[in-house]
Amino acid sequence: MSRPAAAAEAPRVYLDHNATTPLAPSVLAAMLPYLQDVFANPASPHGLAEAPAAAVRRARAQVAALIGADPREIVFTSGATESIHWAIQGALALRPGRSQLITSTVEHPAVLKLCRQLAQRGVDVTYVPVDRAGRLRLRYLEAALTPQTALVSLMAANNETGVLFPIEQVAALTQACGALLHVDGAQSVGKRALDLARTPIDLLSLSAHKLYGPKGVGALFLREGLTLAPLFPGTQERGRRGGSLNVPGIVGFGAACEWAGARLAESPALARRRDRLEAGIAGLAPAAMVNGRDAPRLAGTSNVSFPGYEGEALVQRLDRHGIAVANGAACAAGGSAPSHVLMAMHGEPARAESAVRFSLGWQTTDAQIERVLQVLPGVLAELEPLPAGPAGGLH
Repeated sequence: MSRPAAAAEAPRVYLDHNATTPLAPSVLAAMLPYLQDVFANPASPHGLAEAPAAAVRRARAQVAALIGADPREIVFTSGATESIHWAIQGALALRPGRSQLITSTVEHPAVLKLCRQLAQRGVDVTYVPVDRAGRLRLRYLEAALTPQTALVSLMAANNETGVLFPIEQVAALTQACGALLHVDGAQSVGKRALDLARTPIDLLSLSAHKLYGPKGVGALFLREGLTLAPLFPGTQERGRRGGSLNVPGIVGFGAACEWAGARLAESPALARRRDRLEAGIAGLAPAAMVNGRDAPRLAGTSNVSFPGYEGEALVQRLDRHGIAVANGAACAAGGSAPSHVLMAMHGEPARAESAVRFSLGWQTTDAQIERVLQVLPGVLAELEPLPAGPAGGLH
């Protein structure tokens, strides 16, 4: 007598798209020839260089098209972190008579760690706070701007909460005082429409792996007329960044921009799935709190605090059930300190430490959301709630 077949394991549910996105199939297909047969250096003087050089030009146009830029304003880099460092340090060097850099308290660690280093070198760094919903306190920014402001560097969308900053208003303020504006667009580009022809951003940092492209490649948008001293001197990228071009990565970046741009109209459907997730969690855990809920957010980001539970433990238990989520920025994983973003918003360590980030992507389905809601009650039951703090828990 044959034994019954084992029940098929439930497919994994990936809800960590803010950390990285899967490679879109069309992106992989675009990259493969440049990983195999079309291997020549695009800067070489022979005929084999023509195809990769043309592919780089096409990718540059694809990236530019997604953000409403001119292809000549796109410089390829190794990713958003390099672009951020180049933008901030290069912009400060362009304003030697100005000593102030303004940023916010909830920026990505790539920005905040650099700012700390620059402060040690004598740069006057001002941090603009956010309110309890994660919204930028615009009047504090306006008050901080002075004739000494060289650069304002802000994210377009927060990587932990998805809260959007009012970049158009920020751009108007920075223009009025003659400061440059750098925007970290890693989380927003490819998820929200952007037209740099209409929004006076001077510098924009991008990363391919946040919009269904490969890791290890990104770009810096440099507004026409701006010339930054290169971090890596060389002849490539019109002398703006040295080093042989990562042709397969660049091709994949361009294809990913085209792929993501074609899906921008799907944002309302993504937001509906996020809202269904949040409504379901509220029904299962009435004390749960959505961080940033009262602010404009990215359609696919939901950051939820579960009072009385450890966010890290929830993430680990969900992972055992095949559900991949996070409890903060991927680059900060393993750290013992609570989220600096949630601490800046609420100042409550227990709320920050009980948070879980669910970040949906274009491929997230209704069935996957229902799977999370099916598993979550059991996960909460498996974990013993922590005792309430002296104030009686979170409010």
